[in-house]
Formats: sequence, structure tokens, C-alpha cells
Amino acid sequence: MTFFIQAAVLTLLMAASLSGETQMTPDETKDFAEQYTAAWNSQKPARVAEFFAEDGTLFVNGAPSKGREAITAVAEGFMTEFPDMVLIMGDLVMQPNDVVTYNWTFIGTNTGPDGTGMAVNFSGYEEWTLDENGLIAQSLGHFDDEEYQYQLQHGSGNGF
Repeated sequence: MTFFIQAAVLTLLMAASLSGETQMTPDETKDFAEQYTAAWNSQKPARVAEFFAEDGTLFVNGAPSKGREAITAVAEGFMTEFPDMVLIMGDLVMQPNDVVTYNWTFIGTNTGPDGTGMAVNFSGYEEWTLDENGLIAQSLGHFDDEEYQYQLQHGSGNGF
């Protein structure tokens, strides 16, 4: 884990232990989500995996990737297929039991190996379950795969 993320998690844990709570505050959750978004935009797939527990699981439309190595591979796949990708954070919804819904929009051009050259612009969300260390234990990611596949072949139709 990079020093920056370790320090952020340590700060969150200290705040939680001082308050007697394990749940992040709205400001802490927003900061975590902004850093997560920056990791996706970094073109460094391992940075995305650092937000997950060692044995955390990322589901992308039902397909699970368990552990940081597998999560790194998922992030690398998107970053390779879309070298210009930009992830934009949308709304965050905090729910009981350390569950957060993270809404996002993905924009990029499929110019990676065997790419179609088409621009995509689609939205989705992840439902995060956070562990006692403030890391993602499980992320249930959802987006409209039919729309995504259509855009891969025909473009987003909105100039990006």
C-alpha cells in the first residue's frame, strides 16, 4: 500500500477509534471515493487494488475478481483497452453497516490492442462493503453491458 493511502486509512481508523465508531463520516467517505477515482485515472492499476482489503472482491456485472492481484488485472484491462480513460465520480450514498454506493461515469476511446477505436461514455455504480480497516471488502459493480457493447461497436454518439 502506498504511503499516501496508508496514511489516509490510518487517519480514518484513528478517527473511528476515537469516536467509538467504525463507520466513516460523510467527509471521510467522500475523500476515500475521490482518492479511489484518482487511482482509476492514474493509469496505475495497482493503485486501484490498494483500496481493497487483501482478500477483497470486485464484481463487475457479476464476474468476481478476488484479491488484489486479480483486482489489479481488472483495472489493467480497462486501462489498457482505454488508454485515455477518465472516471468521473458521481453521487455517494452512505447506508448502514459500512455500505456505500459509489456512482460513476466512464469516458474513453477503445484504442488499446485490438480496439475498435470507438468512444464510450457510460455510467454505473459500485456497492461497497467496507471492512474494519476502512478498505473495500466487497464491491458489487454494475453497468448496462448491452449499452457498453453497443458503444464499443458504434461509439457513444455524443462525441465522447
